[in-house]
Amino acid sequence: MVRITILDLQKKILINPGRIKRIVNNVLKLEKAKSKGELTISFTTDALIQKLNKKYLKKNAPTDVLAFDITTPKEKKELIADIVVSTDTALRNAKVFNTTPFYELNLYSIHGLLHLLGYDDHSSKNRKLMRKKELKYVHP
Repeated sequence: MVRITILDLQKKILINPGRIKRIVNNVLKLEKAKSKGELTISFTTDALIQKLNKKYLKKNAPTDVLAFDITTPKEKKELIADIVVSTDTALRNAKVFNTTPFYELNLYSIHGLLHLLGYDDHSSKNRKLMRKKELKYVHP
């Protein structure tokens, strides 16, 4: 079983850890992903995610989600990872895309998880596949 830890490091959106865990577990199950490991999902501010984005990806700007696979070669059969989600970005994008902040948080969590499971969005073809999966999983 993948142990999921939810960290709420912000004060703008009330986080429902149970709902996030259900969505993540659903994706892991349907994607037939690794069944062991630890995943931490941190909900944070633009300021913190911008610092992480600058430090690790050399991009000095906030973003919606960052995903870090920290699995070591010894742990190949496990998922050891962190996902960081910006609630500030979720609030902004909910207005832009006429959704809700909760929808955006779910979407970003799924997006980060799909990256950890090996999906990428660098080409048009891969972006379409990833978007299709996101939409499938965002409403469990």
